[in-house]
Amino acid sequence: MLLLEAGPDYADRSTLPDQIRYGYGTGLRGIESVHNWSFKGVRNRSGGEVPIPRGRVVGGSSAVNGQIFLRGTPEDYDAWAAAGNDEWAFEKVLPYFRKLENDTDFGGDFHGREGPIACRRFKRSEWLGPTVAFYDACRSNGFPDCPDHNAPDSTGVGPVPLNNPGRIRISTMIGYLDPARHRLNLTIRGGCQVKRIVFDGACAVGVEVESGGATSVVYGEQIILSAGPIGSPHLLMLSGIGPRDQLDGLGIAVIAERPGVGQNLRDHPSVLLTWRTRPDHPLDPSIYSDQLCLRYTATGSRLRNDMIIFMTSVAVDHDAIGTQPSEPIGVRMRARVNLALGAGQLRVVSLDPRVQPLIDYNFLSSEFDLVRLREAARISVRLASHPSFAPYLDSMVDPTELDLASDDSLDEWLKRRVTHGHHISGTCRMGPASDPMSVVDQHGRIHGVDNLRVADASIMHDCIRANTNVTAMMIGERVASFMRAGS
Repeated sequence: MLLLEAGPDYADRSTLPDQIRYGYGTGLRGIESVHNWSFKGVRNRSGGEVPIPRGRVVGGSSAVNGQIFLRGTPEDYDAWAAAGNDEWAFEKVLPYFRKLENDTDFGGDFHGREGPIACRRFKRSEWLGPTVAFYDACRSNGFPDCPDHNAPDSTGVGPVPLNNPGRIRISTMIGYLDPARHRLNLTIRGGCQVKRIVFDGACAVGVEVESGGATSVVYGEQIILSAGPIGSPHLLMLSGIGPRDQLDGLGIAVIAERPGVGQNLRDHPSVLLTWRTRPDHPLDPSIYSDQLCLRYTATGSRLRNDMIIFMTSVAVDHDAIGTQPSEPIGVRMRARVNLALGAGQLRVVSLDPRVQPLIDYNFLSSEFDLVRLREAARISVRLASHPSFAPYLDSMVDPTELDLASDDSLDEWLKRRVTHGHHISGTCRMGPASDPMSVVDQHGRIHGVDNLRVADASIMHDCIRANTNVTAMMIGERVASFMRAGS
């Protein structure tokens, strides 16, 4: 087996740069370009470019992410099954969640204790002051206590599950690849950018790779894309699999017409509400500060736990995302629609694989998404007014009082400030061949071609009501099981 990665490979975890090794409270800010694809996207019709950090290193985005190890709800996976993907029902994916994790806090029927990825939660004695205030405010506002957000029926406020024991980010590189490097049937090569898939008719036989300034073709019996929900559809389109109009427009020979490639782009519309802290309150950016979150169901929604609010007890400048981290300015609540109705798209714009595709999130195109996010912003402001926050908060920075004055003014602020949750998914949606917008079958095989699969978050039928970190790992485990079984 040959694993190709465009970014660097660190064969010894002791040589990992700190920005890869450690999970800081500043999240994805400041990830250098050598480890970051540094994509750009458009938030909606209101315009505004948003940075999209993605991992360009062995381990992919699991090596640079925020380490939140939150599963979707059982209903998410059952919805995939109901859409013609019966192998992805919750009861069938649960064993693979358990297989990959080592939950150091919980066991029983729903948690693994022997997997390669460690999961932990901050104990109450470790919570930062604003974190405690957030918990108290949520409980005072009627939200239930939730000690385990990965329990199937969980809801309310409680500690965030994280895969960063001792501040070490346990990526797939550390959890899966490091223990396997000694195997004679595995070769890992960094610094190899795949430019396109090579076909013999409708059969994938290899990939064209640029390495060290030279381009060559590497052949294989099976080709598996795990380039992520941006990279995988981009490579497919560059290789002749995708919407005919886009491929014809660039002169790309069509191998298989799949109009769903790059469509159905899902993510979590999010807004960041920021408060300046009192001068005597210390802010240490080296502390991981996303310690707690609130999951709840929006008013009038039939989608359980369709909303989430994270408490960030050490916040840096909102506009510094994607650049070097700035000095902390206060605290923040991150309000997010966990299951949005609106969808965006990804389009190929150049034959040059180094030119990124167009990424249009199309956020808040659904009125229901806008209404839910507006309510989440109002809830966040109400929580911050709780007396428990008095020792910490000085004034609100964003949104302003004028932004909050009416629903119309708040909606304008939401459309202007909405961003993603770093959770692009669905751009190579799984489904039966009878679904014209499906790209892969439920085993990850591309419709219409042979010897080619996709195994990453792009095959999700819809985004889950959670961060995509652990579900992307589960997808890898599940597709690997299909391959071992000859499916």
